[in-house]
Amino acid sequence: MTLVNKQVSSLYVHIPFCASKCYYCDFNSYVSTSDVMDRYLDGLDRELELVAASYQHEPLQTVFFGGGTPTIFDARQSERMMQMLHRHFRMADGVEISVESNPGTVDLDKLHVLKDGGVNRLSFGVQSFDNDLLVKLGRLHDRDAVYRSWELARQAGFDSINLDLMFGLPGQTVETLQSTLKALIELGPEHVSAYSLKVEEGTPFYTWYERGKLILPPEEDEVQMYQLVMDTFRSNGYEMYEISNYAKPGHRSRHNQVYWRNEPYLAAGSGAHGYVGGVRYINQKDVPQYIETTVGGKRPVVDTEEITEVMQREDTMILGLRLLEGVTFARFREKHGTEMLDVFAGPIAKYRERGLLTVDDVGVRLTPEGIFLANEVYAAFLGDE
Repeated sequence: MTLVNKQVSSLYVHIPFCASKCYYCDFNSYVSTSDVMDRYLDGLDRELELVAASYQHEPLQTVFFGGGTPTIFDARQSERMMQMLHRHFRMADGVEISVESNPGTVDLDKLHVLKDGGVNRLSFGVQSFDNDLLVKLGRLHDRDAVYRSWELARQAGFDSINLDLMFGLPGQTVETLQSTLKALIELGPEHVSAYSLKVEEGTPFYTWYERGKLILPPEEDEVQMYQLVMDTFRSNGYEMYEISNYAKPGHRSRHNQVYWRNEPYLAAGSGAHGYVGGVRYINQKDVPQYIETTVGGKRPVVDTEEITEVMQREDTMILGLRLLEGVTFARFREKHGTEMLDVFAGPIAKYRERGLLTVDDVGVRLTPEGIFLANEVYAAFLGDE
């Protein structure tokens, strides 16, 4: 069956391999061998072909290779990955192609292959510049690896680089975070994603937390850390455009804005989630099963969910309020054919009165106070209809 949605112009590709599993990570990632990675690429090649044939879509405006660690592939595998993309999909002029990476997993050959294949945005999972904290997180890289990988990326010609940062880490203080922020600002990345640690079920951190062996900073320190992060980036030429993301002018993540605006996107790779034509789909997580299914010429979709209009409206609010610009009345009307205030007058009025939402002629957005209680605000838009 062909699903028609000509507005689809974004693609997520999941590469599930890592050199090791970090203690906090609940993503779909595995430690594996080069021959398994080659077989995975066999399957991914076939799946990309099937995905491209299954939907009418526009030339791609954004592509995101996530993981896992896509740069765990060697130069030959990386080149193959990029060739597959271009074989099965047309790219729009000015397409944004992002690749996630970990410090220490890149070399010049690999970076040149990615650049030649059209990649114009790199995202390094730095997390911290504190070597002791990196060990506590189960990261394989150290501070020096960050600098080496950064220099190689610049040498290869990448001029749009994101660095991922985490705070609220075990043993972290406001002062140690300040040191990391200083080091990061000195590098001068074009974009930063800064997230508070979430202890996810099924991770070593969760087990240790349940046993009382993972001591996290007190809540008041974490609030102070978040404020420090916001103040530091704003005062150094970065625009905070989403509750965890900061960009220099012209360097917002276009792909991630597709998610936050509740727009459709294609997806491929084990465990990947796509959203097209009002239907969400999920691929097989298990890598051997994924390979067997895709090499056999079938799509690896194991679950689909039709997203009702009620759910779509909720998603538009919950995801859109992550953006500092919020959700405009015009966009809500255009997307859903109804007025936002006719649907969500209750929660909007409640949180406006509490000082957590701003409402003006343009739309609705979080206030500076609302940013700190964002999850509470989002929850108010669930099941309101």
